[in-house]
Amino acid sequence: MTALGRRIEDKSFAIIDEEVGDHGFPDAEWQVVRRVIHATADFEFSSLMRLHPEAIARGIAALKGGAPVLVDVKMIGVGLNEQRLASYGCKIHCFISDDDVIQAASAAGSTRAIESMRKAHRLGLLDGAIVAIGNAPTALLEVVRLAREEGARPALVIGVPVGFVSAAESKEALLESGLPSIVARGRKGGSPIAVAIVHALLLLSAEPAQATQSAGATGATGATQPTGAAGSPAPAQGAR
Repeated sequence: MTALGRRIEDKSFAIIDEEVGDHGFPDAEWQVVRRVIHATADFEFSSLMRLHPEAIARGIAALKGGAPVLVDVKMIGVGLNEQRLASYGCKIHCFISDDDVIQAASAAGSTRAIESMRKAHRLGLLDGAIVAIGNAPTALLEVVRLAREEGARPALVIGVPVGFVSAAESKEALLESGLPSIVARGRKGGSPIAVAIVHALLLLSAEPAQATQSAGATGATGATQPTGAAGSPAPAQGAR
């Protein structure tokens, strides 16, 4: 980034910090949430975002370990910084346009998004992966099902599909699953948000370890407190 570009970005983040004020998120989580706001200019995300207590740590560990990054649509893959991901050995995977996925969806009467997640699981790519879903609620519901019924264990699920049919419901299912997750509740979401979250994690991964240790600390404010047996995060205290 050029010096001018950096000044513009810094000013944007300063405006976000000032306008949101007290938000209740631990520092590392706020880096994720405010990058989502930066990508959308939508301050409502300060109250919509939910982060599992282990989301930041799991996401960073997965990146540093060279985990696969599984996305539901090519738009997310195009937006991600492949060079930075490749520096950790991470590779982006998207199967939604594969011929066998299209054929399977047609034969089963399902969706390409569902079949793409099933293909990823068959290939052994889902376990330990960062899964970023920004468009297809059916993909998110399938990941939750694969975890519940077939033992899939992604390192982190970024569940931010946008839409009117099953979008909000798929996010609630993810929260209730107990999987490490970062979620934007409700109908809002989309590829830019999924990209922003992954990039926030990449930036956090480059910081000293102590800078991110507070994200899941016991007693921290924000959206990290588990509620119920499923461990789904509670709303951020003081979030607007």
